[in-house]
Amino acid sequence: MKHSRYSVVIIGGGIAGLYAALKIAEQRNLPEGLLLITKAKLGESNSRYAQGGIVAVLEENKKDSPSLHISDTLKAGAGLSDFNVTKFISENSDHVIKDLLKLGVEFDKNDNNDFFLTLEAAHSIKRILHSGGDATGKGIEKALTQKVLKNKDIEVYEQTLAVELLINSDSECKGLIAFNELTQEYEVIYSPVVILASGGLGQLYKTTTNPSVATGDGVAIAYRAGAIVQDMEFIQFHPTALALKINGNKFLISEAVRGEGAKLVDADGVEFMHKYHDKKELAPRDIVTRAIFNEMQEQNLKNVYLDSTHLEKSMLQKRFPNITRICEENGIDISKDFIPVSPAAHYAMGGIKTNIEGKTSLRGLYAIGEVASTGLHGANRLASNSLLECVVCAYELAEYLNSVNLVPPKHIDETIKSTIDKYSGEVDYFDYDVIALKSELQSIMWDYVGILRDEYSLRTADEKLQKLKEKFPLTTKCSDKDEYEFRNMLIVAQLIIDSALKRKESRGAHFRTDYQITADVAEHNCMIKGDKEPIFVR
Repeated sequence: MKHSRYSVVIIGGGIAGLYAALKIAEQRNLPEGLLLITKAKLGESNSRYAQGGIVAVLEENKKDSPSLHISDTLKAGAGLSDFNVTKFISENSDHVIKDLLKLGVEFDKNDNNDFFLTLEAAHSIKRILHSGGDATGKGIEKALTQKVLKNKDIEVYEQTLAVELLINSDSECKGLIAFNELTQEYEVIYSPVVILASGGLGQLYKTTTNPSVATGDGVAIAYRAGAIVQDMEFIQFHPTALALKINGNKFLISEAVRGEGAKLVDADGVEFMHKYHDKKELAPRDIVTRAIFNEMQEQNLKNVYLDSTHLEKSMLQKRFPNITRICEENGIDISKDFIPVSPAAHYAMGGIKTNIEGKTSLRGLYAIGEVASTGLHGANRLASNSLLECVVCAYELAEYLNSVNLVPPKHIDETIKSTIDKYSGEVDYFDYDVIALKSELQSIMWDYVGILRDEYSLRTADEKLQKLKEKFPLTTKCSDKDEYEFRNMLIVAQLIIDSALKRKESRGAHFRTDYQITADVAEHNCMIKGDKEPIFVR
């Protein structure tokens, strides 16, 4: 087994990981270099599929202010957003956006060469920047990827999966074990700084907008290592995914389409959002999602529709070129036809508990992006806050690491040696049908831990999950990437179920039909560590 040493290791090739790599390499002398690990090809991540945009509280936008953005975020977060975290991220928005521009990121501008700001649900003002019309994540990621590949201080491992963190007897992270999918070889990597930027977990659900890589790996390996995770019950279901599967997943119809005036209608073209919220189509995501889900159940529909036929065709083509193209490829002219839409799992508000600098409960281990839970999103993420959180937290982590010793450990203790030994021997080979097992897990989560939940559905999910675990007993070394992903998915599914059972109320994206009232526990987060029961912590 190969052994190597790096000053910093970043796990994840999305916007959070790429930006952190660039900022760290820019500010620090890295005696052993910086390694960025991605389990797919560089550029294949959740970030790539972020259509809508990135929140930008710009100094030149005199109609906006951090206080307005903070207010919108706190309202959407349903009482669980951390005020200080929200304030910090909002106040640093202008700075990081300007820094992205320096790195070559291009945001769309209007005819006056001013930034083209748009509106999304639950925002009180236009403050969303976008790139390429409706390909913001792709635009940012492309610019950052080009910079990373040109940086001589950054080494990239593609198609490599982090399978275990190296934690010593003092609960310090000293590196990780990685598995190369192509060579089927393991590598022990020592580093004083390990940063998880591995993205989300949408693939736990049968219907999702997330790409195949989003299997919750970061949360799983951090939890296995003893890190605290929080608020796993809060899964955001995007209300408007195209009601057709493309490459196995649902294509997102950006919230920005509703921001430009599209209406939600039933099969007869009748609008219905006025029955659920005074902001109608621009209500918070959880409300719009449940409204659509309710209409589908009441009318026995497979989907509802998004009506953009009253909007100018030229505007739609310019503003949403990607959505227009995908719909046309599937026989839908969005200027003439209703767009069939239905909810899909989209984003995890919970994750590894961190502060604004990405510090976890384990020394030497950091987390940024969707894998982390800073407290910004609370119980329901405000649209386009996620990309902003990625870059602000990555920037702050890079600043913090200026004061950290980046010399890899020279000696390892017996605890780490025993972890390495587990991956040194041969694994007992058994031909698991992982594709079938994943499908079974996804159905369990969608059917019983989805948009609406109750005690019975959650207990049923738990029972079915235990039976699934019996079919797949591997808990440490596995045979290939698919098995490691499924191992991680089982862990994260259990965390979601346990947290959802613990929270006996409805709040934000967590809606229990048996506890529909939002209880007066807004200051509590649901935290889990190790094999202990979930607890509420202020």
